[in-house]
Amino acid sequence: MGSERFEQRAVISGVGQSAIDRVVPRSGFQLTLDAVMAAIADAGLGVDDIDGLAMFPGGGAANLPGYANGNLYEVHDALGITTTWRQGQVEGMSLPFYAASQAVATGQARHVVVWRTVKEGSAARLAGGRPAYGSTHPEAEGPLAWLLPVGALSPVCQVAPYATRYMYEYGVTREQLAWIPVTQRLHASLNPDAVYRDPLTVDDYLGSRMISWPICLYDCDVPADGSTAIVISAVETAHDLRSPVRIEAMAGVIDGRPSWEQWEDMGRVGYATAAAMWARTDLTPQDVDVAQLYDGFTIEAVWWLEAMGFCGTGEAGAFVEGGARIALDGQLPLNTWGGQLSGGRLHAGFGHTAEAVRQLRGEAGERQVVGAEVAAVTNVGGIEAGAALLTRW
Repeated sequence: MGSERFEQRAVISGVGQSAIDRVVPRSGFQLTLDAVMAAIADAGLGVDDIDGLAMFPGGGAANLPGYANGNLYEVHDALGITTTWRQGQVEGMSLPFYAASQAVATGQARHVVVWRTVKEGSAARLAGGRPAYGSTHPEAEGPLAWLLPVGALSPVCQVAPYATRYMYEYGVTREQLAWIPVTQRLHASLNPDAVYRDPLTVDDYLGSRMISWPICLYDCDVPADGSTAIVISAVETAHDLRSPVRIEAMAGVIDGRPSWEQWEDMGRVGYATAAAMWARTDLTPQDVDVAQLYDGFTIEAVWWLEAMGFCGTGEAGAFVEGGARIALDGQLPLNTWGGQLSGGRLHAGFGHTAEAVRQLRGEAGERQVVGAEVAAVTNVGGIEAGAALLTRW
């Protein structure tokens, strides 16, 4: 494999997070600055070293209640820096560090901070709660014209038919899938920043209320308040950085309609992205020591296990059953921070990326996977799929 891949001209140099909880009594702007400053310090840099900024979402329709980023202009002004590259990213961005890596690889910046801030936990407690996506539109237009009449107001309603089809097609059971949230809760118990740390059993999972069949309460990520920031640096600055992590390969391919409806194969998601990523490296699935796979819903982690080649198509139920293979000392430790199902919905792969970096540095504390050298990270699935391999420096 050649050395001309743009991602190998960039490194992840720092990660930082604000306080994370169901409700944090700080504004989105304050949480953003907390995370940004922590990430810069984690990289071993100063504020004046930063010459690139990017935020997600970038504005417009993506900024629903609870999507509470510090504004790009506010953060720029607060840092008091000169920038040579900025971007307001939007849904469909693949991985959070994709565009920033391109910026430093092409010499447009040397050190870029990317952040994502949510106040969805607080929004859910306001009068009326955080509205479902579809309910914010007074009239049904485009895809919503087909979704709203049948009550598909939010992603859980849109993803549930895919989960149903997958389970029917391959004979996977809820009893098997329960082991993903149960095991991730065990991992979360070792993460002091996780939203939920109390034990969770298979019986708890099966007895929880149904949200949209077959997706139950514990299949859904946890609305939270918090911010995550990532610093991406040019590889030639590595000697100035505290503990950089290599970006071995990454890709983001959309091989179907840019919508969660009328996909040709409802049981397979993310395969094109995974294939494109593996084509950019000599590593194989057997080389991966830890996997941080997007889990907005349990079924999304299932799809990624199969798309990435960690098990065969339709085999994820058997792969995760019992939890041994995905435990910290198992064949493929999965979402070692608790994932979004217990750690909190930090969205867009930000929490997953932060954990991957900590694992590769050996900085994950009680949940550290011994000898972790290669980490897989994925973001969402289907219409916004992204996948990457990160390696120890």
